[in-house]
Amino acid sequence: MAIRNALIKQVDEQLNNGVDGETIKKFTEELHPAIIADRLENLEPGKIYTILQHLDFEIKADIFSHLDKNVSRDLSEFYDDDELADIFEFMPHDDRVDLFRVIPEERRNSLLRHIEPEEREDIIKLSSYPEGTAGALMTSDFVRIFEEMTVKEALNKIRKVARYRETIYIAYVVDQQNKLLGIVSLKDLIMFDSKSIIRDVMFTEIITVKVDDEREIVASRLSEYDLIAIPVTDERDRLVGIVTFDDALDVAEEEATEDFHKTAGLAPLERTYRDTSIFELFQKRIGWLMILVFVSLMSSGVIAAFEETLESAIALAFFIPLLIGSAGNAGAQAATLMVRALATDDVNLSGWLNTTGREILVGIMLGLVMGAACWVLGMFFGGAEIAIIVGLTMVSIILLANIIGTLLPFILTFFNMDPAVASSPLIATIMDATGLLIYFWIAILVLGSF
Repeated sequence: MAIRNALIKQVDEQLNNGVDGETIKKFTEELHPAIIADRLENLEPGKIYTILQHLDFEIKADIFSHLDKNVSRDLSEFYDDDELADIFEFMPHDDRVDLFRVIPEERRNSLLRHIEPEEREDIIKLSSYPEGTAGALMTSDFVRIFEEMTVKEALNKIRKVARYRETIYIAYVVDQQNKLLGIVSLKDLIMFDSKSIIRDVMFTEIITVKVDDEREIVASRLSEYDLIAIPVTDERDRLVGIVTFDDALDVAEEEATEDFHKTAGLAPLERTYRDTSIFELFQKRIGWLMILVFVSLMSSGVIAAFEETLESAIALAFFIPLLIGSAGNAGAQAATLMVRALATDDVNLSGWLNTTGREILVGIMLGLVMGAACWVLGMFFGGAEIAIIVGLTMVSIILLANIIGTLLPFILTFFNMDPAVASSPLIATIMDATGLLIYFWIAILVLGSF
């Protein structure tokens, strides 16, 4: 680790001061392409291009595969079609399609003319699948064998194609129509007798996804069954590609980032924060903030409507921030738990009633403890009447916040909306108005009975 960190420090120093061909070649031999790509991303595309010119196309392709897609798109503008076609030849099939998708459309057509027909057909096919589906995520870079082969023949084929395949740990058994029949691991092939027939040793209980399945389903299946890759089939059960676990990790990271953005009332960024312009950051944030401003007017309206109640017991105003803040926090906690549980299939739509029941009990327990604390504060700052009002209000609004925070993600899911929209700012704003209504209603009842 110390040696690697020292090398990375040297890379940074060299990139800042300028590098020669031999130095950059040395670093690419000793450091993983992902590390080199990470350091290069801090530079202007023109400077990255100058540095990569010292490297072979195979190494360039490795680095391209690890660059942010927006950086690789900008960098591709410095290469002519012949050079870029050579880089495409060495890139993993799914990575080159990702790059192909972000290249301007007029450039794609001219680039394809410089790519070998077989590779061209593969790129066109993979890039035709809609974004967000298994087809758009998969690679055609896998090992295909036939059931009538012997183990020895299968191993010989793997040896021949290993250098050109993204993964060789699993071989996929198909018939002449390319229908998926089974799978066999490299470990099993090594252990079985070389004369054994693949038909007799393959595993036929296969976990698959369809080419039009959403990418979240793919990531979930890979995680649930601890797979390093999952085969993708079409409507006729023909094998069209595989999705590897590293691509599923990228999906999980993107989904988690998107959910984080949404739970903060922020429209998800389409690129990294560093690459997002100031105006785009403004656009992504202003929408929700303006909506919440108008929703918050309800709270102001509630306070105005109960102005006389406030004047009769001015101590009530002291507890408003405490009550609505606590309700917003409790609702946000419940919503966050539900959004994540739905995303990980820990709970599902059919279990909404049982889940709501659990959260009602939790809400009552939380409300009683927090209500007791507020009763003590009320006695200290306002006397018995205020203590009863504040204590009862806290119990009521914490219970209601828990119910709303639990149900809202389920309701959004039922209407095929992203439950992450049930964000903390939205819950807090809803609870501001409803919490104040409950507070003043209880105040009127209690003050009228004393």
